[in-house]
Amino acid sequence: MIDLAAYAGLFASAFIAATIFPMQSEALLVGLVVADRYSLAGLLLAASVGNTLGAVLNWLLGRSIERFRTRSWFPANEDKLEKAQAWYQKYGKWSLLLSWLPIAGDAITVVAGVLREPLPTFLALVFIAKALRYIVVVAATLGVTT
Repeated sequence: MIDLAAYAGLFASAFIAATIFPMQSEALLVGLVVADRYSLAGLLLAASVGNTLGAVLNWLLGRSIERFRTRSWFPANEDKLEKAQAWYQKYGKWSLLLSWLPIAGDAITVVAGVLREPLPTFLALVFIAKALRYIVVVAATLGVTT
């Protein structure tokens, strides 16, 4: 039961960290790796899936926020939206490979939703980015502890 709680806690931490809420999941991942009680593949899967699904929440927010763009309280005017669309068209879906970045990565995933990036493409690129980041964290942790 404790193992399941560890994986679930890591999943939840990674999920929240990928949303607009300020949180980091790497410290928990490092702690679980150092504890040497858990499957590395299981930890990587829990963190990567949780973080990817958190990014999907951002994508959904981006898709739904578009309908409010004509409201006076909407944070971006037409000019800003056009610039964001031009930027995304220039760098396109490949910018989602930067979705692992703190703060900027969250914005990229929201913009992808606003600009209607197809969900399958979004999922594939974001999962690759998030998983690679966690693999690097685990590799660095193992390199330090061995």
